[in-house]
Amino acid sequence: MLFNVTIAIVLAYLIGSIPTSVWIGRIFYKIDVRTQGSGNAGATNTIRVLGWKAGVPVLILDVFKGWLAVYMAHYFYQPEWTAPDVIDLKIMLAGAAVIGHVFPVYVGFKGGKGIATLLGVGLALFPVASIIAILIFLAVLLLSGYVSLGSIIAAVTFPISELLILGHTQYLSLIILALAVAIFVPFTHRKNIQRLLRGEESKFSIRKKNQNN
Repeated sequence: MLFNVTIAIVLAYLIGSIPTSVWIGRIFYKIDVRTQGSGNAGATNTIRVLGWKAGVPVLILDVFKGWLAVYMAHYFYQPEWTAPDVIDLKIMLAGAAVIGHVFPVYVGFKGGKGIATLLGVGLALFPVASIIAILIFLAVLLLSGYVSLGSIIAAVTFPISELLILGHTQYLSLIILALAVAIFVPFTHRKNIQRLLRGEESKFSIRKKNQNN
């Protein structure tokens, strides 16, 4: 059992580590998105630097990484495992994938903030609450223009949706994970929070790719 779990966690980390924004930028645009814009290897900065044609595939693939990591638990499932055992494995795989996105082994451990991959995890484990979080994010983005603020508010309200509104409190590990989301996202956005408080945070905009690159 320990061997199977270890292999699953390593695979989830390697999947999460796939640096979609970096590879797409380098292969198709000869640009490392980490050297431009916000310097973040995520979908938002990819859209800013390279445009929608690059950013949307990055977003989809980053979300898929998180979903796939959780889904892999079905291939490592053992008949003697209980439902909590399977959920615990899914959570471990989810964590490994998000860590992989933030610290990708393939490109010097300098990745993104894990929001899209975390969304994929959420869609696999908390589908309804994740859809609510997406709607909250979009509402905040449309009203404020700040991607970071939308991400933070969506994350902070996520456990409220999952635990209080939907009442999904059956498994302690899922409760802990929902609460962890509300801590993890603001933590990874602490510099954004400082800029928001100073009024220095950049609003979301799309920069057309420099034709000379």
